[in-house]
Amino acid sequence: MTITQLKYVLAVAEHKNFTLAAEKCFVTQPTLSMQIQKIEEELSIQIFDRTKKPIQLTDIGQKIVNQAKNIVNEADRIQDIVEQQKGFIGGEFRLGIIPTIMPTLLPMFLSNFIKKYPKVKLIIEELNTEEIITKLNNGHLDAAIAATPLMEEKIKEIVLYYEPFVAYIPESHHHFQKEEIEVSDLNLEEILLLQDGHCFRDGILNLCKNVGKNETSRFQLESGSFETLIKLADEGLGTTLLPYLHTLDLKETDKLKLRHFKEPKPAREVSLIFPKSELKIQIIDALRNTIAGVVKGAIVFQNVQIISSLPKK
Repeated sequence: MTITQLKYVLAVAEHKNFTLAAEKCFVTQPTLSMQIQKIEEELSIQIFDRTKKPIQLTDIGQKIVNQAKNIVNEADRIQDIVEQQKGFIGGEFRLGIIPTIMPTLLPMFLSNFIKKYPKVKLIIEELNTEEIITKLNNGHLDAAIAATPLMEEKIKEIVLYYEPFVAYIPESHHHFQKEEIEVSDLNLEEILLLQDGHCFRDGILNLCKNVGKNETSRFQLESGSFETLIKLADEGLGTTLLPYLHTLDLKETDKLKLRHFKEPKPAREVSLIFPKSELKIQIIDALRNTIAGVVKGAIVFQNVQIISSLPKK
């Protein structure tokens, strides 16, 4: 069997359709089918149950797919080793970033990175954490930037920075007169949240859970963007929490409504994450160093308490 044949098997296993898998592999469907059939004949087993729709892996097929992923990854490492030896930093690099980090962090480092490493073709996707984990495990992303820790067995995490939560409190609210607030001041019934699926939302729920707030509270409103939450808060519909970097670009009048937490400040951990196979590690290191250089001056908080971004149990 060949590496190419194993890649065809992985494509069918992922898409559960021979025609779609062939398109993704840039070959004809008969060619792909014939190559997979050759492997099955060589091993005298069936990898796929073609009687089911969509196509399903057989029990032995699942074990073969698991091993094929390892083999293909290790084969890709050969090119990686050669590029590292030559000191080459280039080629296609697929990076995922969660929505609550993308609009603030990406403009801070992207221009610097592409100027310093012009041979790298960055392909950037905005994805939620669940999508990122799936794509990293399936080999469709090389790395990602997300809130951690994620506790994923096959994923390595390198912390980039710690980003404090900052409260946005309108003038009409009774906490507006405070210079700093405490976690105990939070009331989930007043907090405007991002929609379900955002890890920053989960961080807020975990923060309030830590101080014994009612987990069954009904929330007044939920939105998909911080800008909408700020506008709703200004309408007197509640308060909200923002990641620190997002506050830097607010209008000066809005910055007057920001309240920092007393130390230790609740914060999220933001990391560069990638498969433990460490493919394209030279680009990962270049990305980490570039981001570290630009956030060093923007985030200088030390005394923080990390709040988990994982959904509360």
